[in-house]
Amino acid sequence: MARRKSSRKTSGNGNLPGNASARKNEPRSKPPRVSSLKVAKTADGTWELVHPRCALARRDDLDEVQQMLAAGENEIAQDELRWLLSDCHDFVDAHKLLGDLALAANDVRLARGHYGYAYQLCLAALPGAGQTPSLPFRHAANQAFFEAGRGAALCLMKMGQRRMAREVIDRLLQLDSSDPLQLRAGLNVAGPCRDP
Repeated sequence: MARRKSSRKTSGNGNLPGNASARKNEPRSKPPRVSSLKVAKTADGTWELVHPRCALARRDDLDEVQQMLAAGENEIAQDELRWLLSDCHDFVDAHKLLGDLALAANDVRLARGHYGYAYQLCLAALPGAGQTPSLPFRHAANQAFFEAGRGAALCLMKMGQRRMAREVIDRLLQLDSSDPLQLRAGLNVAGPCRDP
């Protein structure tokens, strides 16, 4: 398996969404208003995400990252994911995996940043106001979105922001009411909301 040099860095100032090393006075990164992520209607009348060409072209690299993670090479995998994002900011799977790594390291804020960025990118790609499309988890192209949403909700719960976590889960359930990730039960958001 070919490995990239660890000297690769992210673009700009090197900070990723939610990065704890970001300067305090810098605004947080937000998803662009115009994303290369789109949606398309499928033959069964449901919708699926259409990922940008740059993300599709990097699928082999993502497979290598999965191998690194399986071998316990988390730091190398993290560097590789950051490098992948440097040229493809809308790479939902890479953001989701960086969120997973940050959460495993108990960096909830960084995890929330990556999960939230991926979640917001996908929401921005959905059809306009007044429409709630069916975006089922069963379509492989939609799975990282749902997993990032679940991760964002989990981070929000850990940060004591139950109401926001519930909003994320409610939105995911509107898009796929079958609850394939068992969001209601797994994150226990049915109880009373205590945050302001």
